[in-house]
Amino acid sequence: MTATSISEQKRLLLIDDDPNLILLVKDYLEFRGYEVIAAENGRKAMDILQEEIPDMIICDVMMPEMDGYAFVKQIREDPNINWIPVLFLSAKGQSQDRVKGLNTGADVYMVKPFEPEELVAQVESSLKQYKRVLDSGKNVSRGGPKIMVPFDVDLTPTEKKVVQLVARGMSNREIAEIMKVSQRTIESHVSSMLAKTSLHNRTELARWAIESGLSN
Repeated sequence: MTATSISEQKRLLLIDDDPNLILLVKDYLEFRGYEVIAAENGRKAMDILQEEIPDMIICDVMMPEMDGYAFVKQIREDPNINWIPVLFLSAKGQSQDRVKGLNTGADVYMVKPFEPEELVAQVESSLKQYKRVLDSGKNVSRGGPKIMVPFDVDLTPTEKKVVQLVARGMSNREIAEIMKVSQRTIESHVSSMLAKTSLHNRTELARWAIESGLSN
């Protein structure tokens, strides 16, 4: 089967304490063209995020050591990774469970058992939505609010190159490969630019780069 274009070179982080579900979902997503990294709980997933930045996270809710709620809360508090779309997978399907999951910071809430095709559709929809957010920066002149940063922001030549690639929708991993440096180095540059600009995440950084002409 040919992978859809949205899944091309996209990396997903899959977190679940059920090894059978990990195997099933991982095989299905890889068959559809995604690269999948797996972790058995939120604690191990946080360790992975120190080295790898995925394009999206698929996360169980009830897990040992660190459950999905605590994991997503920690993700949303970190400006380097709070932009990553998160899909919750949970056996808890009551209305209040869905509300809690979404209020915690998940973008999508799916109930187990689920159809693999629906999971793929939700993943593709979330990735497309994130791309639209990045692309929306190109249309701010049509009435959208401009991103405001301090007037005296001074980026290094390397930071300018990195933010140009961020504005093109590339992940830190992809930028690291292009610039032939480690992913940790790129993450440090992104963190430095967020501090200099007082922006909150990569999405705002990308919009600012587009609006200020740094993306050209």
